[in-house]
Amino acid sequence: MTTGTTASGTYYFFNKKEQSIPIVFIHGVGLTHEIWQPQLDFFKDCSTLSYDILGHGKSSLNKQVINFDDFSDQLINLINELKINKIHLVGFSIGSLIARNFATKFDDRLQSLTLLGSIYKRSEEQQKTVNERFDQAKKELKLSKQALKRWFTDKYLENNPNTYEKISTILASNNMANFLKVYELFVRHKNDEDFEKIKANTLVMTGEYDVGSTIDMSQELSKVIKNSELKIVKDGKHLCGIECADDVNLTIKNFIEKND
Repeated sequence: MTTGTTASGTYYFFNKKEQSIPIVFIHGVGLTHEIWQPQLDFFKDCSTLSYDILGHGKSSLNKQVINFDDFSDQLINLINELKINKIHLVGFSIGSLIARNFATKFDDRLQSLTLLGSIYKRSEEQQKTVNERFDQAKKELKLSKQALKRWFTDKYLENNPNTYEKISTILASNNMANFLKVYELFVRHKNDEDFEKIKANTLVMTGEYDVGSTIDMSQELSKVIKNSELKIVKDGKHLCGIECADDVNLTIKNFIEKND
């Protein structure tokens, strides 16, 4: 197990196993690589790489204006520095948008692609809602703890108060200037990727009750990405990678094994 920071300021957590194509995990906005702990534990006998995206956790962000290409460049620089060729890429929420961008630019480096909780063509009402949340975050200089109500079922939060506290602590630790830059990218996203350039076999997955990345969105997304399959996580909301970890982990494992 190796932790480190690249020359360009990316903090990473690398579990290297010989003869194993690394599974790379990209977290969501306001979070850190720590949200992938259920997956890192499950895949402990495989090569795994998780890292903090620009401006999050221990990774720096030194640009005033950023776009999704910057995040793809962060990842390609990271895997190049670690001398990794092919990867199984797993992105959650804004991490899935980064993964989509990466797939259009560096498809030759992908062994497979998994998109968890990925938005696609918000309705006018959905766009209005995320705009209002962004305006609230700018005004209050924090992401509301109400986000956790959207990310987890009430029953799960009641039964897992430690998870509530841990995620709340991560959210509260954000550099707000950096967080707002990244959050705005998520809010303003136009689904303008060239999906024809995504050649890797792709798994599109979302929670049954995810209100931000709905079943309808995921169904439509799976139609525009060639060689894709769809998985709806029963009883899951947005952070189903934690709440429904067993189901999510097994689905990723089976998908990767088919594409290894």
